[in-house]
Amino acid sequence: MGFFSHPGYDRLLHGSPLRRPGFALAIGVALLAVLWFAVEIQLGFLESMRPDVASVFWRALFLSTLLASVPLAIFWFLDRRERETPWLFAAALFWGACIATGLSLPANTAFASAVGEWVKANPQLREMLGPDAVVLIVAPLSAPIVEETAKGLGLLAVFWLLRAEFDNMRDGFVYGALVGLGFTWFEAPLYVAQNYAEFGTAPWGLQLGFRYALFGLSGHPLFTGLFGAGLGLAMQTRRRWLKVLAPIAGFVLAVAAHFLNNVLPLVFALAGAARGEAPPPEKEAPPDLSFFDAFLSGSLVQLTVFLPFVAILALALWRSGVWERRVIREELADEVGRAVSAREYEAIVADSMFRTRRIDRLHPRESAALVNAQHELAFRKRRVRDEHGDPERDRLVAGWRAEIERLRGIA
Repeated sequence: MGFFSHPGYDRLLHGSPLRRPGFALAIGVALLAVLWFAVEIQLGFLESMRPDVASVFWRALFLSTLLASVPLAIFWFLDRRERETPWLFAAALFWGACIATGLSLPANTAFASAVGEWVKANPQLREMLGPDAVVLIVAPLSAPIVEETAKGLGLLAVFWLLRAEFDNMRDGFVYGALVGLGFTWFEAPLYVAQNYAEFGTAPWGLQLGFRYALFGLSGHPLFTGLFGAGLGLAMQTRRRWLKVLAPIAGFVLAVAAHFLNNVLPLVFALAGAARGEAPPPEKEAPPDLSFFDAFLSGSLVQLTVFLPFVAILALALWRSGVWERRVIREELADEVGRAVSAREYEAIVADSMFRTRRIDRLHPRESAALVNAQHELAFRKRRVRDEHGDPERDRLVAGWRAEIERLRGIA
């Protein structure tokens, strides 16, 4: 048990079932099995690529990495009042990039195969929808449920196993968006490579520009962020009915947004068939757009299509920010002279939506560590009160006070 007695792990695993060695071993084995399965799927898929296709994929992955740094910086800023550990950021990205994509690929492929047989048995569907009939049907039926479930499993793992790191809607959105960003990071170059393999040209601008529209906040980060916000609301609220309903509503919204994204091409194809327009006789190469043209048009289209979902998340982020500032202000009021100085509490009261409180007499790194510890103390006290406990008897509250004292001693 010495490993789990380290202060950093003690805070991270406080109240977690992972504190039980037998359970931790079982979960570790299960996660390794899932990881092995996902990696085997990914490696098998990558090994099946022709050398020239693989070259396109790896170059697109490099560009995707550069583009992903923008939304990653946004998520880091949103999380500024109570920093999650960097390895949790990396773990959420990894789940989306490797595990969620690896779990989704065989399920989507199996469903596409079944739909392909159905389309063969019903040739009128191909006559109505054209050579892309299978893709048009599969995309809205399989991907929203399969992919949101695969991504959501990673979120549920954090929610269940690391509850001490999951405080409110903002935490939930950040974790969900990170998982979604990891999915986009891998999926975008995959589509570039697939288009190149099929048509002989790589649509760098179209795929990367459209999938990183709205500065990388659209698509998968938006979808899974909705589910994460629902889980976060369940942690934040004191209402029992909302604790049950919020995660369900969040997942339904995630699937609905994903479905809306994928069903539009099918709707347009059906509308064209209803007007008597003949579908193209064969598959057409994607249009040759520059990155900026695809980014601008994609941002406009997705902001229009997903406006209700964007509005829900904007409201969630705003309300979570209000909640964070109120909890910090209320819970640290009785810490003046102990964990917070009078001058620091004045800054707490004056904190606003886009400001990040700093302690001027300290260097930026030391100031950030001390402010984060004070905020962690506030959120922990709130959590204890919500669970009808006494913060003065809570071991983690005492630990954060000791950490604040330690940081003042080295400042």
